Amino acid sequence: MTVQQQPPGALVRPRNGTVIAGVCAGLADRFGMGRNTVRILFLLSCLLPGPQFVIYLVMWLIMPKAQF
Repeated sequence: MTVQQQPPGALVRPRNGTVIAGVCAGLADRFGMGRNTVRILFLLSCLLPGPQFVIYLVMWLIMPKAQF
């Protein structure tokens, strides 16, 4: 069985440093932002009307976990 490497800058959920599912951490790593900054921005966005929580759940399902 071969393990495929993720390309640099791939949108994946890390295996460590996550709080809930790793979606915010994965987005932060992908776009070069601080993990806590993305988490705070997500929490603040939840104060606005919209489907933020649903988008988070969908990203949790479609974002693959990092290989290692």
